[in-house]
Amino acid sequence: MPKNLVIVESPTKAKTISRFLGDDFVVDSSYGHVRDLPSSKLGVDTENNFEPQYLIPLKSRAQVKKLKSEAKKAGKIILATDEDREGESIAWHLIQALDLENPKSEIGNPIRQPADKNQSASQRTKTIERIVFHEITKTAIEEALKNPRRVDESLVNAQQARRILDRLVGYKLSPFLWKKFYRGLSAGRVQSVAVRLIVEREREIQKFKPEEYWTISALLKKEKTDDKESFTAGLQKIDGKNLDKFGIPNKNEADRISEDLKQSSVWLVEKVEKRAINKNSSPPFTTSTLQQASFQKLGFSAKQTMRLAQQLYEGVEIAEGSAGLITYMRTDSLNLSADSLKSARAYLEQNLGEKYVLPSPKHFKTKSKGAQEAHEAIRPTDPARNPESLKNYLDARQYKLYGLIWKRFMASQMPPAIFDGLTVDISTGQDVKYGFRATGQTMRFDGFLKIYPQKFAEVNLPELAQGGKLNLLKLNPEQHFTEPPPRFSEASLIKTLEQNGIGRPSTYAPIISTIQDRNYVEKNEQRRLAPTEIGFMVNDMLVEHFPKVVDIQFTAHMEEELDNVAEGKTEWQKVIKDFYLPFAENLEKKYETVEKKDMIEETDEICEKCGKPMIIRRGRFGRFMACSGFPDCKNTKKIKEASETIGMKCPKCSEGDVIVKWTRRKRKFFGCSRYPECDYANWKDPRQINRNNENSPE
Repeated sequence: MPKNLVIVESPTKAKTISRFLGDDFVVDSSYGHVRDLPSSKLGVDTENNFEPQYLIPLKSRAQVKKLKSEAKKAGKIILATDEDREGESIAWHLIQALDLENPKSEIGNPIRQPADKNQSASQRTKTIERIVFHEITKTAIEEALKNPRRVDESLVNAQQARRILDRLVGYKLSPFLWKKFYRGLSAGRVQSVAVRLIVEREREIQKFKPEEYWTISALLKKEKTDDKESFTAGLQKIDGKNLDKFGIPNKNEADRISEDLKQSSVWLVEKVEKRAINKNSSPPFTTSTLQQASFQKLGFSAKQTMRLAQQLYEGVEIAEGSAGLITYMRTDSLNLSADSLKSARAYLEQNLGEKYVLPSPKHFKTKSKGAQEAHEAIRPTDPARNPESLKNYLDARQYKLYGLIWKRFMASQMPPAIFDGLTVDISTGQDVKYGFRATGQTMRFDGFLKIYPQKFAEVNLPELAQGGKLNLLKLNPEQHFTEPPPRFSEASLIKTLEQNGIGRPSTYAPIISTIQDRNYVEKNEQRRLAPTEIGFMVNDMLVEHFPKVVDIQFTAHMEEELDNVAEGKTEWQKVIKDFYLPFAENLEKKYETVEKKDMIEETDEICEKCGKPMIIRRGRFGRFMACSGFPDCKNTKKIKEASETIGMKCPKCSEGDVIVKWTRRKRKFFGCSRYPECDYANWKDPRQINRNNENSPE
């Protein structure tokens, strides 16, 4: 009797699934995509309804040949690729690549006719089934086999439309950039929007001018008590009016208020308010929140996070064999299965006790813009497998990421942490009345923090009663400067993309990886994303001449259109046509009207090798100096960049200017332009610190 062939994407996934199936099944892998658009040409017939021209890449041909052979011998072919659009697309391409479509088969609709003994195995009618599951467990696989379905052509078309749109933009815009700048540049539909966000943030930072403001706090204590029982309160009101951020704009005003306060002999507790503060747990992870938390808590990049999550999903060797440890990691759903909630409750009751269990399971509603592929949140497949039980089977990074996922899921089903909050309003002053406020909080019940610890400050205040008198121990006027918006981190960029409906769960990590690989964006030492010179240059060209390509709202609208294709509401060709025709018309005009940018700058420097003038050229990695005698002379060297001043004199010598400098590892610091005569250096911007608080780099 012929065996049934199950095809998945990866060997690891195949190995895990094979554990749950009997001898009637053969499980093999496609090793990812088996067909794609050609790399050497556009591969899309723009004159014939955008018909794609797929081919089997050279690296996939041997495996496709093997799968074809196995399919001929199989009684039934079961396509078990991932449950999202990408996985659906791979299943559809497998049908084409393996020649599984023929007049005798219906995709996903089993034909169970008695076999004709006179026919060979390859002549018999094949049954092709598509199964999906969001976790690789015995229960999930068995349930999926009981409920096969057709390949969802709407999901396939949505993925195909995305691929073709990205190909059209990349292959049409990149040559334009080559002609107007230089060869080697490239453009991408969604990636260019991400670069624009980073460029615009950088320009906000460059234009930013710090504004000075001051705060005043008071160190107080109850009368007739030890100084050790002191506490701090901040100035909040003057004559009953709330003090805004710039209410104390300069040192003169801060000194005037401080002198006034020092004359006050009576400090009274006006009001004491106690209340319970409940801190609720966060929902379980989606793709974007996992990438954000993994970056913030573990320092993992989005790409690294997804690679580790893929390993945990597909299967890791543990005591009982290869096992999938988490559910599917590309999702924007917050759904949780009834079984997972039941298992979590049982674990919490058994290991932590009743007080750490909710009266009923907690459900969450998806909030992400344009949410799709609503399956389940990312959670452990078996809540009873706590991180410690798996420590010996996982490498250090797998262990950390699994622990993060397990703790977040378990915490989502636990009671809130409860804090006792205390707010104390204090008044003083004679001619002018000043209002101070002190706040404190102490934890009464740790709740979900028992499993998912988070940073919080416990502030203990002494027992204070309304009308109680206080003594002033010290006033602390403090200078501040407003700070520019921070550069994007991977986590904050992913959050912004999701909030604006740009990209989907499967695209966040590739977007961030691509814009760095193309050298449009680089990470600084603080792991923040900053545009390169080429990033600025390409972005400005696209914003000026192809505004729709880099328009946030338009790109979000395109994502919605792709969602409509996935839901069967819109034809994929129409979506592409509506985008491509005006894009192509504009591109043709721009070839004629946009002048080539002169990428060569003359210099006064002479080539030490041949004596010809040196010029500045631009390449993939920025500006560099090269000999004008190229190709006869190939001398090149780095450009010594001009110093960036910050508009103030050196705090140490008062003669030189403070300039921005960089260490060998590209860490920014501030130093004196008269170095080595003056050795002033500081990691911090001297405009935003007091001189007596300096911290010099070694």
